[in-house]
Amino acid sequence: MRKYVTIILGVILIAIAVFTAKSLIASNKREKPKAKIQLPIAFTEVVENTTVPIILEVNGSIVAKQKIELFSEVQGIFEGSGKEFKAGTTFKKGEVILRINSDEHEANLRSERSKFFNALTAIMPDIRLDFPDDFQKWENYLKAININYTIPKLPETTSDKEKFFISGRNVFALYYNVKNLEERFSKYVIRAPFDGIVTESLVNPGVLVRTGQKLGEFINPKTYEMEVAVNASFASFLKVGNKVKLQNLEQTETWTGEVARINGKIDQNSQTVTAFIEVSGKDLREGMYLEAALKGKEELDAYVVDRSLIVDKNKVFILDGDVLKLKQIQPIFYNKETVVVKGLDNNSKVISKPIPNAIEGMKVMPKSK
Repeated sequence: MRKYVTIILGVILIAIAVFTAKSLIASNKREKPKAKIQLPIAFTEVVENTTVPIILEVNGSIVAKQKIELFSEVQGIFEGSGKEFKAGTTFKKGEVILRINSDEHEANLRSERSKFFNALTAIMPDIRLDFPDDFQKWENYLKAININYTIPKLPETTSDKEKFFISGRNVFALYYNVKNLEERFSKYVIRAPFDGIVTESLVNPGVLVRTGQKLGEFINPKTYEMEVAVNASFASFLKVGNKVKLQNLEQTETWTGEVARINGKIDQNSQTVTAFIEVSGKDLREGMYLEAALKGKEELDAYVVDRSLIVDKNKVFILDGDVLKLKQIQPIFYNKETVVVKGLDNNSKVISKPIPNAIEGMKVMPKSK
């Protein structure tokens, strides 16, 4: 009897243990949370078509508007001037930039002036007899002559008889010979035609300068020009006087210039028109490379979008509720980072930032920019 009681108690204990184990296992089961779908954020902006100026972005280097290359028209020893003829030296208008030794030529010039003076002196008695009314005029002229200075202009003859007489005595020939030498004498000194600076020096004092030899370069550092090539399709919209914004490559400095000239010829190879932008200002240097924003024309009823938003060259994503849709547009002009387009409806919402892996029909979470 005791044996059966023990067996029954064992079975009961096992049943209780199994039941307890199942209860514990059941209580440890947790419901898995339902996965939430995370929609991509779509930044949008409301389209408002306006008149958009077409800005042509061009670049090039600037050169001085007033720039001369210095060449020698005579031969002699280079003597320099009051200042060093070196790159970076500044000269005021009229100052001597350089001087070439002219002692030999000057002596020859004085000799020819003396010959002219003597020839005129020799005919004075004949003028007194044949042209008494003109004698005082020639006498005053003779007194004004100094062989060390420029010969004054000849008096005007009052009759053909007087002109023939003066010409027959070789006065005109001697006078113009002196004038020719005086003009050549002026070539031994080169003066600054404007306030400027030497940018290139090719000779030093003491060297022999030959006729036709290049001596250096002289510029006006106040005003510069930049030559740019513009697509021929925009040539009709370019106007002389249009303001132009210029900046250096680092975009740390800006200047304002204007279109000074426009070439009337189109380059057949590149189909471009050359425009010249004039600019002046502080910190500009010959040869500096600048970027220019040139206003070409105005496009009516247009909108500007980022270049990265263009899909298949002529589409952009717009938002219809919370669904993406592709809208066909007409690109008008490509800038470096933006595109001027037409075809977007006013008050429609266009995607303003690219969405990774975006496709038409995708649901998104709209967010105003």
